[in-house]
Amino acid sequence: MYTEEMLESIKLVEAARAENAAMEPRRMTAEEKDTLLKTYHPDYRTDQFDTITVGPNKGEVAPKELVQLLQSDSIIKDNLPDLSSPDYETDVLIIGGGGAGASAAIEADNAGAKVMIVTKLRIGDANTMMAEGGIQAADKPNDSPAQHFLDAYGGGHFAADKELVYKLVTEAPDCIQWLNELGVEFDKDENGNMVTTHGGGTSRKRMHAAKDYSGAEIMRTLRDEVLNREIPVVDFTSAIELILDDKGHCAGAVLQNMETGEILIAKAKVVIIATGGAGRMHYQGFPTSNHYGATADGLVLAYRVGAPLLYQDTLQYHPTGAAFPEQIFGALVTEKVRSLGAKLVNVNGEVFMHPLETRDVAAASIIRECKRGNMVKTPEGQGVWLDTPMIELKNGEGTIEKRIPAMLRMFGKYGIDIRKQPIVVYPTLHYQNGGVKVGTDSQTCIENLFVSGEAAGGVHGRNRLMGNSLLDVIVFGRNAGKHAAAKAKDVVVGKLTLDHVAKFEKELTDAGITPETTSPILLPDYARKVNG
Repeated sequence: MYTEEMLESIKLVEAARAENAAMEPRRMTAEEKDTLLKTYHPDYRTDQFDTITVGPNKGEVAPKELVQLLQSDSIIKDNLPDLSSPDYETDVLIIGGGGAGASAAIEADNAGAKVMIVTKLRIGDANTMMAEGGIQAADKPNDSPAQHFLDAYGGGHFAADKELVYKLVTEAPDCIQWLNELGVEFDKDENGNMVTTHGGGTSRKRMHAAKDYSGAEIMRTLRDEVLNREIPVVDFTSAIELILDDKGHCAGAVLQNMETGEILIAKAKVVIIATGGAGRMHYQGFPTSNHYGATADGLVLAYRVGAPLLYQDTLQYHPTGAAFPEQIFGALVTEKVRSLGAKLVNVNGEVFMHPLETRDVAAASIIRECKRGNMVKTPEGQGVWLDTPMIELKNGEGTIEKRIPAMLRMFGKYGIDIRKQPIVVYPTLHYQNGGVKVGTDSQTCIENLFVSGEAAGGVHGRNRLMGNSLLDVIVFGRNAGKHAAAKAKDVVVGKLTLDHVAKFEKELTDAGITPETTSPILLPDYARKVNG
C-alpha cells in the first residue's frame, strides 16, 4: 500500500526503532505547551471563528460553521405545526440514543418515570459506539478521585466547572461497577481484577477497557438494557425544535421522521438533550472520527430557546486520526496504541514528543512537525508515523492482537500489518469540548430542560483527557435521568407553545441577519456537486 517515498522513510524508522523504544522523551513545560498551542492548535486560528450576534452568547466567538447554524432559520419557521393533539406523551423525553441517552433512560425508568427515546438514526448509532480506548475511574489502591480531579482539571487548562469535575471523578468508581454488573466485558486478569493502563495526561493507570472497542461494548450493554426494559425507542426520528409551555418551561419537542418527513409532536414533563457532538460539521475542513449524525443538533435546539453555551469555541482534535489509506481518512487510531508503547516519529525516524502528552498538545505537536517539513507525504495529504511495531518490541509478540484487535483489523483490510509496519496519522476532529451550560443536576437555565453527554459543556474545560468522555456519558447520563425523573413527579405542563421561534426570528431580523439555511441540519451533505 505504501508509496516508494513512504517505504524509504520506513527504513529510517526501522533503523532507529530499538533506540527510540528505549528512550523516554521529556515532557514539555507549561510555558512550552502554552506557546505551542497558541501557535499551532486549530482553536487559536482566529480567522476560522466568527462573533455570535444573537442569543444568550451574543458577542462571543465560535467556529464559523457553528455560528451559521446558531443563526439559521428554524426548519418550521413558515409552517408551525398544531400542538393541540400530541402524537406522544411521556414524563421524560430523551433526544438521542447514545450512551448518555441510554444511561438516562435506564435511571429514569428505575425511578418509575414514563420514558421515551427519540433518535435520528438507530439506538446506539452514536459517538459512544465509536470510542475505543477506555473509561477512566480511580478505583485502584494507588489512586484516588482527588488525583483524578487534578489530572482532569489541569488537563482542561483549569477552565472546567469544578463542581462538575468533582461529580465526574467521585462517581466514576460506582459507574464502573454499574457497567460491570450490567454485563460490560472489561479486560480482567486471571484473578478477575480489572486491567488498567495510562492515558495521555493521567498520573495513574486508571483506564478500564474492553480491548480497543470499549465504547461499542458499553453501548451494546446499555442498548440491550434499554430494549430489555421495553423502554420505547423511536428510531430514525429527529427533534427539530423544542416546545415550551406558557410558563416558559420546556415541555416537549417537534419531531421529524427521517424517512417520510412527517412532523410529529411529543409532549413531555421534562426533556433531556443527549444528541452528542459536532464532528460532522468538519470545522476548518478537518476530517472526523465521529459517527454520521454528529451535527451539533442539541446546541442549536437549546440555544434557540435561550439556553447559553459554554466553551463553544474549543474543539478536540484527536492527535492520531488515520491519514492513510484514504478509505479510512480521519478514522480514530485509539490513544491506547500510545499507552501500550508506540511513539510518534517523523519522516526521518526521529521521536519528536512524549507519546502521552495531553491530546491538544499532541495534536499541535504533530501539526508543528508537519509545518517544519518533517511530514510523511501521502498520495492525499500528510502526517507522521505512529510506530506500532514498537508495541511488540516492548511488550512481546501477540500484544497487538490481544489488546488492540480492532486496530489490527482496520489496517489489515488495506494490506497494512501494524505489527510489522508503522501507520500514518494526523489530527482528526474528535470531540466537542464545550456545549450547553448545565448545573450539577444536568439542568439548563430553562426549567425542565436537561442536557447530558457531549452536548453539555463545562465538564472538560478546554481539553478532555482520554477516557473521560465515556465516563462523562455514564456519570451525567445517569445523573440527568435521576434528576429528570424526580422533577417530572411535580411538573404540571401548561399550554404548549412555539412562540420562541418567532421571537428568535425577530432577533435575527433586528440584527440584520438574513439566513440562507435552516437548522439543525440533521445529517451532513456529502452529495457530489455536479457542474452545470
